[in-house]
Amino acid sequence: MPLALLALAIGAFGIGTTEFVIMGLLPQVGADLGVSVPVAGLLVTGYALGVTIGAPIMTVLGTRISRKNMLMLLMGLFILGNLISAVAPVFAVMLIGRVVASLAHGAFFGIGSVVAAELVAPEKKAGAISMMFTGLTVANVVGVPLGTFVGQRAGWRVTFLIVAALGVLGLAGVAKLVPDVPKPAGVRLRHEVAAFKDVQVILAMAMTVLGFGGVFAAITYIAPMMTGVSGFAASSVTWLMVVFGLGMVAGNLIGGRFADRRLMPLLYTALGGLALVLLLFTFLASGKVASVVAIFLIGALGFATVPPLQKRVLDHAHGAPTLASAANIGAFNLGNALSAWLGGLVISAGLGYAAPNAVGAVLAAAALVLAVLSHRLERRRHRTTAAAGSVAAPDRGAAPAAVGAVHS
Repeated sequence: MPLALLALAIGAFGIGTTEFVIMGLLPQVGADLGVSVPVAGLLVTGYALGVTIGAPIMTVLGTRISRKNMLMLLMGLFILGNLISAVAPVFAVMLIGRVVASLAHGAFFGIGSVVAAELVAPEKKAGAISMMFTGLTVANVVGVPLGTFVGQRAGWRVTFLIVAALGVLGLAGVAKLVPDVPKPAGVRLRHEVAAFKDVQVILAMAMTVLGFGGVFAAITYIAPMMTGVSGFAASSVTWLMVVFGLGMVAGNLIGGRFADRRLMPLLYTALGGLALVLLLFTFLASGKVASVVAIFLIGALGFATVPPLQKRVLDHAHGAPTLASAANIGAFNLGNALSAWLGGLVISAGLGYAAPNAVGAVLAAAALVLAVLSHRLERRRHRTTAAAGSVAAPDRGAAPAAVGAVHS
């Protein structure tokens, strides 16, 4: 794999760290800035909405410059947002910093996916995308626990300064290692927008929303579920999130390995397995061992869908994939926000802290249905194309076809 993928992975590591580390620092941030924990939770919501809205906007704004330069600008925006958060005197400024940093998130992964895919042979695209996303998954194993530890010991502002430093490292890596590949000739914004006319692009994004929504329906409420249902101590939540992060790393590697060869079977297996695990977790959350296994599998099965779904968007967006790729990253965060809201509804209805798992199972099952529909539509399109080709073949003359048959 090219060294340029390492630079993209470093940037992804910093972005993944800043996205999730805030969850473990909300009490400290709220106390320091004089707001309640629920109000401080807007730092999570604001970031997710910023990613969803910012991904297509930032990508559109970057259509006139090279992808390398846009990646560098996005890392600069990421650094600025985290510096604002680190020095924020009041909550409103902290929220602005989070939103500024979030604007870089979706476009970086969207454009980065396109760049990563262009750096390797066609049969290795999913593996290259997976390599970049490894930075995001490793962030949940190393960056988030370490950032939480530093924030609790030295102050949360130090954590955001460190994350900003990671952004500087990522920026330097992109500047040094990522080649300045020119944009495809003739590709304009209208071509990027036209990619959304392909039903397969829309279905892939819908699978992203529902599939990863299934993951975050459970993980958003993992702390009260593990302490209130499974009986873990509050201090155990940190290492349980590490287990989830290890699952994400494993799933990402598996997804990158098999998506280039068996994309749809991989999606069927991952989404079906995720729905089943979440359903069982609804009833087995009171067991500690079962909970640890379920948390790992949710991370693994959920993130095994990321490389194949991102590759599927790139494949069907044809020659103008950048906007669709970035929008698919926004779809992940839309799924996060949707599932967190639905999970909160069932908890508020008095169904208990394990009830969001059932919500996640329904979402993952719905994504599986869309995967089956997508595959059937694709096969029907191929059959129609093949039939049209066989009808048109005699018009080109029988003699060349006969010669081809002899040589084959």
